[in-house]
Amino acid sequence: MSTPISSSSGASSPSTVISSQGVGSGLDIAAIVTSLTTAKAAPLTNAINRSNTALNAQVSAFGTFNSAVATFQATLTALQNPAQLAGRTAALADATIATATATAGAVTGQYSIAVQNLATPASLSSAPNLGGATAVIGTGTLQISVGGVLDSIAIDSTDNTLQGIAAAINSAPGNPGVTASILTTSDGARLVLTGTKTGATNGILVTQSGGDGGLASLVYDPANNLTTLTQTQAALDANFTVNGYAATSASNQVTSVISGVALNLLKASAAIAGTPPTYTPTTLTIGNDTAGAQTSIGTFVSALNGLLSSIQSLASYDPTTQTAGPLLGNAAVQSFQSQLYKILGQVNAGITSGPNSLAAIGIGANAQGTYSSNSATLGNALTGNLDSVSKLLSGPNGIATKLNTFVTQYTQAGGLLDTISNGLKSSLTDNAKQLAALNDRMKVYAATLTAEYNAMDTAVALLKQTQTYLTQQFNQNSSSSGTSSNSSLGSGTTNTGG
Repeated sequence: MSTPISSSSGASSPSTVISSQGVGSGLDIAAIVTSLTTAKAAPLTNAINRSNTALNAQVSAFGTFNSAVATFQATLTALQNPAQLAGRTAALADATIATATATAGAVTGQYSIAVQNLATPASLSSAPNLGGATAVIGTGTLQISVGGVLDSIAIDSTDNTLQGIAAAINSAPGNPGVTASILTTSDGARLVLTGTKTGATNGILVTQSGGDGGLASLVYDPANNLTTLTQTQAALDANFTVNGYAATSASNQVTSVISGVALNLLKASAAIAGTPPTYTPTTLTIGNDTAGAQTSIGTFVSALNGLLSSIQSLASYDPTTQTAGPLLGNAAVQSFQSQLYKILGQVNAGITSGPNSLAAIGIGANAQGTYSSNSATLGNALTGNLDSVSKLLSGPNGIATKLNTFVTQYTQAGGLLDTISNGLKSSLTDNAKQLAALNDRMKVYAATLTAEYNAMDTAVALLKQTQTYLTQQFNQNSSSSGTSSNSSLGSGTTNTGG
């Protein structure tokens, strides 16, 4: 009889089932879970990624568009201001006599300018002192007046030398407009007082009081016949003529004689012998600054074409490559382009004489969708009628002003471009949140799959253990039966039934 085999010999307790994934089933559970999770997430993940790609392309495209708009808008400044666009030039035939500048309000034409003398400040000098700059002069109070402005400067034993007195004058808080210096030559040191303002009313008056009386050597009061200082240069107004008419100015910078023109007198004209003497005139020419206007308009056209080319690139479709620009069909860009063309094509009915449209000054649309500029037509318009060109482009009804007002709606803080940019960024943020939520759901899904596959793996492992046990039992029983039969035959005993 066969001996029963203990179940412990062929099978492990369920508590000993291995915990490694896939050992029972032979499957790579981690790979299967990853694959299933990826497949489940793929449709939404791909949709979000496609959306992000499109959104990022639009963000980049609107950045390019915004830059082109800003560059274009910057060129409008010079065109909006009539004073900048319709400028005037001012030039003198002899630029050593004077220079000039003119505003847009100056009337074009020529003027004859002759300078008799320049405006000068007063200058006084003391007698030479062999003791030099450190020679003691005296103490007391110096009263210095320039153009009616008076200041009293106390001199004591700490600054009673020529050098000390000069320093005290220069550092006086109430200095009326005079500088003091020391001039040292072979015959000694001199105190030199020079006014800081030109003009006949800015003469220097110096008196003294108190102290030891030494300051009496530094007095200039011609009205009272006290002139120990010598006037080396009188305070004078500039004297000159414009078209033969006499004019004066306390300053060499003259702005009130010719309307809109500033003169800077540099030196006296050459004298012509005679009594009274006359002076050789030079010609001042006030003209239109067409070169400056042409440069400003040319810069505007270049920036306009850059903007239009940018729009074409961003919002076009290439049939050859079957590639669409990131802003193709974008309503905001289409509206911008439409309004831009509308303003550029306007005719100013208020201009009855001279060019009243961009086309009239040689700026027109071409087949490429940009604008061409005819330099000859523009030059003729600027030379022949700069004021009309200025009216066309500048002022409240000018094309440049209207363009700037229109563009500002897009570029200002909180404008359309800001709104679009914020909307795109918000969409990207929403996509990021959706992707994060999807990742969280997929983690739960992956954990659930892993648990289910582990349970299946455990069950398979138990089944294999049972199979192994039964196989062992069957093999042992078969082996026992065979051994018993062989033993009977070997003993030679037979059963014949009788």
